[in-house]
Amino acid sequence: MNLDLFGNEIVKDELLRDKFIEPPFSILDTKSGNWQKRKRLWINKGLKSEIGRAAKAIISGTDIYRKISEKEHYNNRDNYVSVFDPALCEVLYHWFCPDGGKILDPCAGGSVRGIVAHYLGYKYSGVDIRQEQVDSNREQALNILPINNQPQWYVGDSREFLHIGDNRHELFYNQEETFDFVFTCPPYANLETYSTLEGDISNMNYEDFLKAYELIIYNSCALLKKGCYACFVVGEVRGDDGNYLGLVPDTINAFKKSGLKYYNEAILLNPVASASMRANGNMKSQKLVKIHQNILVFKKH
Repeated sequence: MNLDLFGNEIVKDELLRDKFIEPPFSILDTKSGNWQKRKRLWINKGLKSEIGRAAKAIISGTDIYRKISEKEHYNNRDNYVSVFDPALCEVLYHWFCPDGGKILDPCAGGSVRGIVAHYLGYKYSGVDIRQEQVDSNREQALNILPINNQPQWYVGDSREFLHIGDNRHELFYNQEETFDFVFTCPPYANLETYSTLEGDISNMNYEDFLKAYELIIYNSCALLKKGCYACFVVGEVRGDDGNYLGLVPDTINAFKKSGLKYYNEAILLNPVASASMRANGNMKSQKLVKIHQNILVFKKH
């Protein structure tokens, strides 16, 4: 105990950022200097989440982005793949997962969520339908983490792999409520199509996507401990008619159907980057340029 000259305990006046990494507010600003610093530190460890993805990772606002986006008939879906923010992983693990907790990721995608989890002392299990993605993730993890501290990625369709019953993978068979945190960033419908594999929900029409998506959420919730949290990072996408599909409310409804309560929501502000270049085109049809994602948190009671 540290005492002052008068024998009184010195109580440190902690900043929220010191205690929570980022202030626990409902808006997370990825443009801030502290956020960008943390993100660079993570990326400098060798994270390359885009590897193993069918599409090509392009950083918005760079010369290569501008050259591609100026091409005639350019379609952003054909040339862009999202890369998950490791600084966001760090924050959400700290806020919603107990120290050393077990994390389930039913839509694993790239390596970031798994590597960050094990770097911070958590235990991660992720499921992805594509063998090449899982192979890439395992290779990256071996380059960054000790051999005895590796995330576990599995190849499979989470509708079956996590399903309650005889078809469930042996890791999860008869293990109800075994995870401390469910965390993922699912495909935003068909905004990015990762493969043509049967069962890949990113290549489905929205009606089929939603049925599969709800089953993945249901299976994941069955494996979550009572009193623990699930967090999905999602964003709205537009259908062929130009209207929003409603992925955010559909995600909330899917969790409610699975017995969880809607507990927190936050806005993840993304850098403006190319948004200013797209604004004029978007506003020809009165469409606002989207520069945020939704962080949805649910609790199992």
